[in-house]
Amino acid sequence: MASGFFALLDDIASLMDDVGAMSKIAGKKTAGILGDDLAVNAEKASGFVSSREIPVLWAISKGSMINKLIILPFAFLLSAFLPVAVTIILVLGGLYLAYEGVEKIYEYFVPHEESKVTLAEIKLSKAEILELEKEKIKSAIVTDFILSVEIVIIALGTVVNEPLGTQILVVSIIALVATVGVYGIVAMIVRMDDLGLKFIALNGNKSSITHAIGEFLVAALPVVIKSLSVIGTIALVLVAGGIFVHNLEFLHDWLHGIPAILGEFIAGLVIGFLCLLVVLVSKRIWKAFKPDVKESKTTE
Repeated sequence: MASGFFALLDDIASLMDDVGAMSKIAGKKTAGILGDDLAVNAEKASGFVSSREIPVLWAISKGSMINKLIILPFAFLLSAFLPVAVTIILVLGGLYLAYEGVEKIYEYFVPHEESKVTLAEIKLSKAEILELEKEKIKSAIVTDFILSVEIVIIALGTVVNEPLGTQILVVSIIALVATVGVYGIVAMIVRMDDLGLKFIALNGNKSSITHAIGEFLVAALPVVIKSLSVIGTIALVLVAGGIFVHNLEFLHDWLHGIPAILGEFIAGLVIGFLCLLVVLVSKRIWKAFKPDVKESKTTE
């Protein structure tokens, strides 16, 4: 009886070792998309009046947790009964990541006018502000759902050949870290300027250390958000390239001999550019035929 109990404990310890090791691997694989998730959510949580930033972020984080509770069971069912679908979704997700990363690069070099108005800059009633907040929260939760699918599938792809129990534990850990970790860091980022203002207000001496720290925090906030955006874009291309190289044998053969990180970046960049080209051409074709559709309706 005692020997059976200790054997069970040994099995549990061995399982937890495997889970810990696989969680580290899955964490590395999803680090890139987590960086983009962090940048996107930091941007989504900004633009509100100071007193509403944390409540809005809390609402988005609850939505993110619900998203993952919806996604995880479907992901595990696919892994158990149709594991090839995980690879297919992984590659499709890679196409989306590559497109998103290259689109950001394209927009940087070919910028388009986009007016950004924050809620703090327009005078609205309390009811109107709350309604706009709800819309922004819904938009953020939808974006989070897409990113959550990518995170879960990438994490699942690293353990797809492991026992189902290990898959559930590893992917659940990554999903939890993705929610708590990302939104915890976002909360600190969006409150960075307020903390800086409090440091500045501690005393009236502009040459004091607290004043210098406060000014640094206030000035650092936009730089941090922009830096996260750049890092997230590079990470998107790298993560996508890694998915293609590791799941498409012909690409692995073509890029053999090139340093892994360079090969993955090239693969992500080229395929992302092709995806962007398809989207841009499709939009032009749609715009070209759209007036004809309107004219045909009016003639009828």
